[in-house]
Amino acid sequence: MMIRILIALLLALAPVTAFANQCPTMMAAIDAAMPNASLSESDMAKVKQLRQQGEELHKAGDHAGSEAALGEAKKMLGI
Repeated sequence: MMIRILIALLLALAPVTAFANQCPTMMAAIDAAMPNASLSESDMAKVKQLRQQGEELHKAGDHAGSEAALGEAKKMLGI
């Protein structure tokens, strides 16, 4: 019985772990795209702000918030 509960718990947490791992991938994609981006200074500043915010939220454990901020940065970069 205890093993079934443990397996169910692990399966329930698996999507959370997979979701959390998207943040570093998104940050790396943003970092790779920034040097070649043709954005205005204000747009580039906004991308950098969103990138930083995404990293801070990721470190704080708010992966949904992190993905939202990083997704907006990616959208601005066209990736």
